[in-house]
Amino acid sequence: MTVLDHKIDFAVVLSVTKANPNGDPLNGNRPRQNYDGHGEISDVAIKRKIRNRLQDMGESIFVQSNDRKIDQFKSLRERAEANSELSNIMKSKDGSSEEFAMRACQEWIDVRSFGQVFAFKGTGKGSGVSVGIRGPVSIHTATSVNPIDITSMQITKSVNSEPGKDKGSDTMGMKHRVDFGVYVFYGSINTQLAEKTGFTNEDAEKIKQALVTLFENDASSARPEGSIEVNKVFWWKHHSKLGQYSSAKVHRLLDIKPKTEEPKSIDDYSIEVNELEGLYVEVIDGL
Repeated sequence: MTVLDHKIDFAVVLSVTKANPNGDPLNGNRPRQNYDGHGEISDVAIKRKIRNRLQDMGESIFVQSNDRKIDQFKSLRERAEANSELSNIMKSKDGSSEEFAMRACQEWIDVRSFGQVFAFKGTGKGSGVSVGIRGPVSIHTATSVNPIDITSMQITKSVNSEPGKDKGSDTMGMKHRVDFGVYVFYGSINTQLAEKTGFTNEDAEKIKQALVTLFENDASSARPEGSIEVNKVFWWKHHSKLGQYSSAKVHRLLDIKPKTEEPKSIDDYSIEVNELEGLYVEVIDGL
């Protein structure tokens, strides 16, 4: 497999209908908003979904969520120590950080894509490890094109959680959703960092596939099946390692504008891609 030899920029357009794409735990799990009222989805949440999709594709993932893990390990340390080479480095007093990073990148696609901080204390005679890896794939926070409207509803339960009560308690709670919104996020893949982590052209194709299917197998009470849809993925391949243009200039090529004052569907938006000389964009429709 060939290490990535050309810079890549990308953009993803997605629509949300009566769902909570990313709740804020410090604000009652309401959908995230900035001070201008535009909806947001954090880059951390997006990377979590990319990891999940890569895991569904059979790739080896280091940072697995507890509800989706496919091994018996209860912590990142246990998962790292299960690799004999990494375990030996952690136990060695003169273990090489570079060797640890190289082996971790070979083992897990999310480590060589997004990077990872390995900070484990020493136990017994082991010296532990403190290794920081910078990954080539960077992703921005997703932001809605228009300010979003959030609907909140009270929910109750009419069943006893514990025995000993005659009547079920109608415990009050709140559930929040975005009525409709179109969000956009951008990203890039850096060849210099790809060389350090061993990120390949094949890995880039897997990331692209994960973006197209980002919300597949991701249903929950907050995100019912079909309520969040990837509409378009824009994938720019530069002809050099450093790229012909800056990422900022490439990302500005995407122009999304509402065609009505109160858009209710993705069809109410105009999506256009401007051009830069010598730079081709691949446009992929969502599934």
